[in-house]
Amino acid sequence: MKSAAILGASGYGGGELIRLIDGHPELDITYLGAHSQAGKRLEEVHPQLGDSDRILEQNTADLDGVDIVFLALPHGASAHLASELAGRGVAVVDLGSDFRLDTAERYEAAYGAPHPFPNQLGDWTYGLPELVDIGDTNKVAAPGCYPTATLLGLAPLLAAGAVGFDSIVVNAVSGVSGAGRSLSESLLFGAVAEGVAAYGVTTHRHRPEIEMALEAYTGRAPVRLTFTPHLVPMLRGIHATITVPVSEGVTANDLRGVLADFGDGKPFYQVVAGPPQTRWAVGSNRAIVSVYLDESTGNAIILSVIDNLLKGAAGQALQAANLMLGFDEAAGLPASGWMP
Repeated sequence: MKSAAILGASGYGGGELIRLIDGHPELDITYLGAHSQAGKRLEEVHPQLGDSDRILEQNTADLDGVDIVFLALPHGASAHLASELAGRGVAVVDLGSDFRLDTAERYEAAYGAPHPFPNQLGDWTYGLPELVDIGDTNKVAAPGCYPTATLLGLAPLLAAGAVGFDSIVVNAVSGVSGAGRSLSESLLFGAVAEGVAAYGVTTHRHRPEIEMALEAYTGRAPVRLTFTPHLVPMLRGIHATITVPVSEGVTANDLRGVLADFGDGKPFYQVVAGPPQTRWAVGSNRAIVSVYLDESTGNAIILSVIDNLLKGAAGQALQAANLMLGFDEAAGLPASGWMP
C-alpha cells in the first residue's frame, strides 16, 4: 500500500478524494489537513462519509513517510505548500490553479497578480490524462473543471484538422458546487434558485488555461476563443457547448469518427449519439461527448458533460495519481454515475 495525505480535506473536492481513496485498492490515507476546520472530527465536516474516528489536522508540508499529497485548496493557498513538498521529492497533485499555467505572463494575465514562484510554472505537468502523458513526473497540476469539459470535446477535433481554429465559441454551465464550500451571498439558495446567470464574461480565468492546453496539444499558437460560463441551479455537473467551423469536406460521420478514435482505450471517455446530460455523468469519472454538424452554418456543435467534483476535480486528480504511482489508471474510480 502507498500512503496519501489530503490537505484541504474539508472542502467538496477534499471530501470526494477521501471517499474515493477510502475505496482504493492500493492507497491508504494517513493524514488529513484542513484550515478553519482543523481539530474537528471528519464526521462533523463530512457527515456523508460516516467516519467518527479521524481528526482533521493542520495543513502543513511537514509530512514524513507520505508517498503522495493531494492539495485540495483554494486558489493561492497551495503554491508554497506545493513548492516545498515537491522540492523534497514528494509526489504532489495540486487540484488548485496555482501551477496550471505555463508562464508567468499567462498566469498574471489570468489572475491579475504575479506568481510567487514564476520559474516553477513550466515544471508542472498539466494533469489531463486523456491529452497529456503523465509519465513519471512527481508534480501534477490538475486541470480546472470548465477546461476539462471543453478540452475533451474540442481538442481531438482541432488536432485532427476536422475543425478550424477561428471563431471558437464555448458556452458552459456549472452547478454551484464548482464555486467551493466557502460562504458567498451570490451562492445562497435565494440567489441561485429559479435562474441562470452568466459570470466572468470575457474575463474568466479558465479561458487562458483552455487556450494554453489547446496550443500544447495541437502545436499551434496562439489559440483564441470566446468563453462564457454560466451558473445554473443544480449542485453538480458541467455542460459545455462548443461551436466551431468545420474544415472543408468534413462530414458528420468524420467528426464522430475522430472522437471515437480518440476515445479508444480511454476508460473514462464516452462518445454518444445524442445530446448527453449532466445527470448521466454525476457520480462518475466519465466525460460524455457528442458532436453534430450544422449543415446550414458549416459549424460543428460539440457537447461535453462531466461531474465537476469528479472528472473536474477529485476523480481526475486520483486518475493522474494512479499513473504517477504506477497503478491501473482506473483504480478506485467510478465509471458509472448514480443518477437515473
